[in-house]
Amino acid sequence: MDERPIPGINPAAKPGGTGCLECLSGDGPGWWFHLRRCAECGHIGCCDSSPSQHASAHARTAGHPVMTSFEPGEDWFYDHTMKKFFRGPQLPDPQSRPPEQPAPAPVEKVPANWRERLHR
Repeated sequence: MDERPIPGINPAAKPGGTGCLECLSGDGPGWWFHLRRCAECGHIGCCDSSPSQHASAHARTAGHPVMTSFEPGEDWFYDHTMKKFFRGPQLPDPQSRPPEQPAPAPVEKVPANWRERLHR
């Protein structure tokens, strides 16, 4: 088995929550479409389709270019520097937001016209 570390991935980093940390703290509209997890520090941010795109902002500002999906049933990694998807190691649980947590979320902050507000 290959034990070499993968740059940008900390195999001990636990997720920082179950929702976008910035959206929950009041930065931006306060809702997200899908979630991404920083593979270096565990930061949870909203995807690029979400209004605030906090996961990509974290990658730029923290210098942590590797993200993984934090959605149930998805196990891909993405390197923002290389602009490339790849398979990576299993990180500490949980692997995704709780399956009962809807997308988009949080429900009480999602506007009726949320589909029109997604980035494409």
